[in-house]
Amino acid sequence: MVLLLAILAFARGAAAAEVIDRIVAIVNGHIILQSDWNDALRYEALLGARSLSEFSDEDRRAVLDRLIDQELLGEQMKSASFQHATEADAAAQVADARKLYPQASSDEGWQTVLAQYGLTEKVLIVHVRQEIDLMRLVDAHLRPTVQIDSKSIEAYYREKFVPQLKQSGAGEVPLADVTAQIRELLTQQKVSELMVSWLQSLRSESRVSVPGDPDEGVQTR
Repeated sequence: MVLLLAILAFARGAAAAEVIDRIVAIVNGHIILQSDWNDALRYEALLGARSLSEFSDEDRRAVLDRLIDQELLGEQMKSASFQHATEADAAAQVADARKLYPQASSDEGWQTVLAQYGLTEKVLIVHVRQEIDLMRLVDAHLRPTVQIDSKSIEAYYREKFVPQLKQSGAGEVPLADVTAQIRELLTQQKVSELMVSWLQSLRSESRVSVPGDPDEGVQTR
């Protein structure tokens, strides 16, 4: 009897120590856990040079919404053709992130910064590569549909580009010299607009649910 009680006590202790994660969203049957949400929060905080304590409830929900969008876009990646991000591509962005932190000029300082956010360089690289892939997916899917005509370029040059030059005190730049630059800027703006519409369409065609209050979640072992 004493042995049985000891075994039961050990089993209860092991169960109490078991880490319980929570479901915060379900996208077409794929579960997004609280731990996934936490990782995304840490990642965005690091790249934005923000403290996690600065994130409001609205900020946190926006991060969860982006996780849902990433899941929806990830499903589209299987049938898409584009050049996936390499470790070198990700390393370049990580190098830019390091510049946000003066103490990260040394490798030791950078590791300290990562530790403060609960991240490792390996995990950070994975997140960055995924983000680059998603942006390349969006670009490959939407950019071919965008057409910027000369009238749009001239209007932007006249209404925005020239006034900005005057405000900054810079000299006038001929339209011909900045046509390519303006075309690319307008193309990127249009792609961003189309991405919003695409995501709305994907959501309407998908099964997306957030069980209860996302801050509460649903417990799962």
